[in-house]
Amino acid sequence: MRFGVLGTGRVGRVLASRLVELGHEVAMGSRSADNPAAKEWAASVGGGGRSGTFAEAAAFGEVVVNATAGAASLQALQMAGAPNLAGKVLIDVSNPIDPASGLPPTLSVCNTDSLGEQIQRTFPDAMVVKALNTVNADVMVNPGLVPGSHNVFLSGNDERAKARVAEILVDFGWDPADIVDLGDITTARGTEMYLALWLRLWAVKGTGHFNIRVVSPQPG
Repeated sequence: MRFGVLGTGRVGRVLASRLVELGHEVAMGSRSADNPAAKEWAASVGGGGRSGTFAEAAAFGEVVVNATAGAASLQALQMAGAPNLAGKVLIDVSNPIDPASGLPPTLSVCNTDSLGEQIQRTFPDAMVVKALNTVNADVMVNPGLVPGSHNVFLSGNDERAKARVAEILVDFGWDPADIVDLGDITTARGTEMYLALWLRLWAVKGTGHFNIRVVSPQPG
């Protein structure tokens, strides 16, 4: 399958590299076709990777991954072009961190809206699925870094799109039983706001290699 990964930061590189390892073709997109980080990544993974603009990567991908910084996501996706996103699964792994908020950062949108919802409203012909934004990049593609069973979440309006993303997560190593479908895209508010707790747990643990598990009584 062909993937367009938008974003050249650590999250984008880790996701794109894992997809190439799994046998997919991946185009990494950035603002300019000559982005050094994107070109370096493409050279490092061999024939399965290429680089280009946001628009070129989005046009190439059958599935598009938004791995840009949350504050820049809408602009990056606009540069990718609505026609290049229409009819495609758009996996949004970003969080709406306000870059001007200092440390610890705050969210630019929360409570009554989410970045996932903003993306879906702006690109109504794309099938936006919020996923993987509650763990760090290493755990996204290798959940075995965290001992035992732990959860990853999906939010989106299209059931078939969420099922497709779940298949990708299973390829990454997630147990199907640990994938929790929260419901429509409005549920992205919850996973995005979890970032505030995640950052504090990171500070306490001293590592991003952790996750949470939802525990509840067994039915009956």
